[in-house]
Amino acid sequence: MRVLLAEDDLTTRKLLETVLERWGYEVLSTDNGEDAWSILMEPDPPRIAILDRIMPGFDGLELCRKIRQSKDVKTTYVIHLTTLSTPEDILAGFDSGADDYITKPFNNGELRARLGAAQKIVQLQSELEHRVMELEEALDHIKKLHEVLPMCSFCHRIRDDDDNWQSLEEFIEAKLDTRFSHGLCPVCYSKHYPEDL
Repeated sequence: MRVLLAEDDLTTRKLLETVLERWGYEVLSTDNGEDAWSILMEPDPPRIAILDRIMPGFDGLELCRKIRQSKDVKTTYVIHLTTLSTPEDILAGFDSGADDYITKPFNNGELRARLGAAQKIVQLQSELEHRVMELEEALDHIKKLHEVLPMCSFCHRIRDDDDNWQSLEEFIEAKLDTRFSHGLCPVCYSKHYPEDL
């Protein structure tokens, strides 16, 4: 999983990069909030961000607020990493929209556990987003089936959105991903095979 790391202290940043990569994370790191924001605006941004509270450009609080207010940024799990540890500092971090808060110097075990929890939450959010997309597609299919369908009066072919004519079976198979099996209803059976009754 990809992780954005925004930390202006070179020693801390390099240490975190090494630790995160050892744990299997792909790290995109920067030393300022503006570059971090640019990374988050890319088409497929990291879904976990570790942000230093005090750094050039946007600080961690500003950056977190921008993430939460933006409709263009995918859901991002934000962890603030800072030396500021008073209850007021921690509350300010959560008030800005952070999901978690770790003080420096950090404990490797604690950081790894918190990242593991973040990864589970991000995976659940991704699954939920996928399910919502599937439901929206299904609703779209249902809406299309509720529309008036242009049908030929003679052969009963259906005209699709691209102005192509297809059999009713082909139309339904394409729209609902449904396969037909053919049989005879009792009325047709008695009409076409009266001798077998």
